[in-house]
Amino acid sequence: MPVRRGRWTAAAAAQARVVARMRERGHSLEDLKRAGREGRLAFGFTEELFPQPEEQATIEQVAQETGLEPELIERILAILGTPLERERLLNPHDVQALRHCARVLAAGFPLVAFLQLVRVYAQSLRRIADAEVRLFHLYVHEPLIRDGIPELEMAEEMGDLAEDLLPLASPLIDYLHTRYLRFFLEQDVIGHMEADLDEAAHLGQVPVTLCFIDLTGFTRYTEEEGDLEALDVIENFVETVEGTLPPEATIVKTIGDEVMVVSPDAASLTEWAVALLARFPERPQPRVGIHFAKAVYRDGDYFGTHVNLAHRVVTRAQAGEVMVTDRVTEAIAEREGLAFEPIGEVNLKGFPTPTPLFVVRAA
Repeated sequence: MPVRRGRWTAAAAAQARVVARMRERGHSLEDLKRAGREGRLAFGFTEELFPQPEEQATIEQVAQETGLEPELIERILAILGTPLERERLLNPHDVQALRHCARVLAAGFPLVAFLQLVRVYAQSLRRIADAEVRLFHLYVHEPLIRDGIPELEMAEEMGDLAEDLLPLASPLIDYLHTRYLRFFLEQDVIGHMEADLDEAAHLGQVPVTLCFIDLTGFTRYTEEEGDLEALDVIENFVETVEGTLPPEATIVKTIGDEVMVVSPDAASLTEWAVALLARFPERPQPRVGIHFAKAVYRDGDYFGTHVNLAHRVVTRAQAGEVMVTDRVTEAIAEREGLAFEPIGEVNLKGFPTPTPLFVVRAA
C-alpha cells in the first residue's frame, strides 16, 4: 500500500523520488507508467532494507563531539563521495563512522596514511556495491520482468531475496579482509627481512617488480568478432591471470584488456609470465613487460617514472613475448630455467636515455 495511516510509506516516497528524477531527465508520464507496469521501477523495497534515520547533526556539532576539525570532516566526506553541497546534515550512521575515524587518529595513526586508507576503502566498497546492484539487476530483476511478474509481486519477491542475502555480505567481507590482512602482514615481514635499510629510508616508496600484460591486436579482434566474443576473451584472460598468479603477486588493476601486477619477487613473476603466455597459442595473444625498481605507493596503487617505464616496455613486446629490463635480469641472473635474449638499448617514449631490454623464454 502506498499510503499508511494517512502518510506515504517509505517505499512509496522512494518511488516518487525516482519518478521525479526520471521526469527531470525528460521521460514522459506515459513512459513512466509503462515502465511501472513492466516492473522496471520496482525499487521502493530498498527503503525497508536501508531505512534512513530522521535525526541529523551539523558538521560543526560533529566536530565538537569528535575533536575533528570541520575541514577534515569535509575532506573525509569528499573522499567517501558525499556531495557536501547537498548533505551538510549528517545522520547517526555518518556520526558513528566519524567517531571511528577520530579514534583511529587519536591512537596515533598518521593522517596522510589514514586519508589514503579511507580512499581505498571507499573505492573498493563502491565497486563491490556497484557489482552487487548490477548483478542483482541482471540475474534477478530482468528475468522477473521477462516473466511478466506483476509489479507489487515483483517488488515483494526481490525484497525478500535481498533481505535474505544482505546479512551474508558483511560476514563474507570480514572473512576476506581478515584472510588477506594476515597474508599481506606475512609478506610485509618477509619484505623487511629482504630489503636494504637504504631502501626503507624513502618514505612512501617501495621496491617492487612491476608487470603489465595486455592483448595484442585486441581492437582489431573486437571489430572482426564483435563485442560479446571480445568480452569472453577478456574474461578468460583475466581469470587465467588471477588463477595462475604466484601467491606473493597481486593484481593492482585491470583496464580493458590490460592487467597490472606487482610482486616482491622478480624471479617467480618472470617465470610465471613465461608460463602464462604458453596458455594462449591463438590470437589475440598476450604480451608482457616487466621492470624492477622503487615506486611510489599511494591509495592502493603504484606511481612514478618506473611505473611509466614498465608500461612502455610492454608496448615494445610482440605477441607471445615476455620483455624485461636489465634491472630484472640483474635481480634474477642466477635463476635456472630462464633464457634472456638481449635486443639492445631501446628508445622508449618519454625517456631520454635508451633502456636495455631482453626477451625472456624458458631455457
